[in-house]
Amino acid sequence: MSAELMLALEQLEKEKGIKKEIIIEAIEAALISAYKKNFGSAMNVNVNIDRETGDVKVFGLRKIAEVPDVEAMDISIEDAAKINPTLNVGDYVETEVTPRSFGRIAAQTAKQVVVQKLREAERGIIYDEFYNKECDIVTGIIQRIEKRNVIVDLGKTEAVLATTEQTPGEEYRFNERIKTYIVEVKKTTKGPQIMISRTHPGLVKRLFELEVPEIHDGTVEIKSISREAGSRTKIAVYSKDENVDPVGACVGQRGTRVQAIVDELRGEKIDIIKWSSDIKEYISSSLSPAKVVRVDVDEEQKSAKVVVPDYQLSLAIGKEGQNARLAAKLTGWKIDIKSESQLRQAIEKQLFDENISTGYMDYSYDSQNDDSSQEEFISD
Repeated sequence: MSAELMLALEQLEKEKGIKKEIIIEAIEAALISAYKKNFGSAMNVNVNIDRETGDVKVFGLRKIAEVPDVEAMDISIEDAAKINPTLNVGDYVETEVTPRSFGRIAAQTAKQVVVQKLREAERGIIYDEFYNKECDIVTGIIQRIEKRNVIVDLGKTEAVLATTEQTPGEEYRFNERIKTYIVEVKKTTKGPQIMISRTHPGLVKRLFELEVPEIHDGTVEIKSISREAGSRTKIAVYSKDENVDPVGACVGQRGTRVQAIVDELRGEKIDIIKWSSDIKEYISSSLSPAKVVRVDVDEEQKSAKVVVPDYQLSLAIGKEGQNARLAAKLTGWKIDIKSESQLRQAIEKQLFDENISTGYMDYSYDSQNDDSSQEEFISD
């Protein structure tokens, strides 16, 4: 090796952030293995690289003996005295054992180590970059589909959109640009593994932060999101400024802001609801677009009984119960929905049952009709 290598390592330290000393220590460790592999030595050896000139020297640890058994492993007391006169038989002495042909081997080994360190450094940089982007949106280009998993090119690396994270009914085409949500970044032997999602509620949250300046600057806050990807999302928003309408800010002029998000989610419906600290009002709003007549809550059980007009019942429940299900996820409360007629029937049944249990039911009847019926029964 040479001084040029030392200069190259200094350049790498500046450009890639890999410390020169770390690379040199790695090269020294690799050269020990290379020495033993190429020269078949069982001796304990140490490799030293001059930090200025790049010269490589190999030193072996030999045992001092009166009569050396193995020349490569032992050294005579006379030869040892030339190095250090104070040493005795049985002590160990370090002597240079650098082979003449070791320069070529050292250069090849150094190259391999530098390349490996570069790869590790690049992987580390990529990992750090995307680890800091966890729970954030990234834009990538679809490269290919492997075993139903979509591989997305993020520029410096690739990410995996697993089947469980794909929106039902969504088609993914080669070279198509797509926004995804980074769920997790893992370190592996092959580099960072980045897991992305199109179904995570966080994707909707980040899209609103991109489209709505009031959310980005903190004026409007997203309190809760419930989502069934590809179908419908409910989002509860709150404004810290009384002069700012949180729902209007998210919808935008003529619906432009929310429409941009709907387009990105390929037609997914979005209900924007005003959050309220009054749980009755919040639950009532969460069932939008249905109108609510009455809300009764049980604070201990975190459950609510909601009454809606008869013609609004199916709208409040939604197709296959979706609206009620999303409202429950949004508020964190169990919601039981009844129509006004169902409530009346329930009340009437309750009164009927109470009257029976207390024995105060009024069994009024026409005595004349009763007598005649009894006479008819006797005559028969």
